[in-house]
Amino acid sequence: MQELQYLTFLLSEELFGLGILYIKEIIEYESVTHVPMMPDYIPGVINLRGNVVPVIDLNARFYKKKTETNRKTCIIITEVKMENEIIDVGLLVDAVNEVVDITPESIEEPPSFGSKIRLDFIQGLGKLENKFVIILKVNQILELSELQAIQESSSNVL
Repeated sequence: MQELQYLTFLLSEELFGLGILYIKEIIEYESVTHVPMMPDYIPGVINLRGNVVPVIDLNARFYKKKTETNRKTCIIITEVKMENEIIDVGLLVDAVNEVVDITPESIEEPPSFGSKIRLDFIQGLGKLENKFVIILKVNQILELSELQAIQESSSNVL
């Protein structure tokens, strides 16, 4: 039996999961540099050891409301595949929880109704003891055209 590990985090009091193989690191939120003409769900970019990394506010992307930052707010640095290139993207979340094991047998298809989030963002619903984890498809959170626009805007920042 194959077990997969997911980093769990909170967004608007919902528990989400992202496969740990996509995660490069987790950093504490301090601030972002705002870039003009970016979509509402991209509050800006951060300087990560000399590299410009766009930050996506997942609350704004999924629920159309900005993340209210506090001491638990984190940025999950992940890699997103763009054609032949892999770029780093920061995901702004309310709080990071823990890494959990969820077997493939414990993952259900996303419901076809009642979801506030676009279904193409969701890989499935992982079952933990008494709760569900919404497992995300990181490569679906941004579309190719959006990634190219972000990368072009970010390169103009430096």
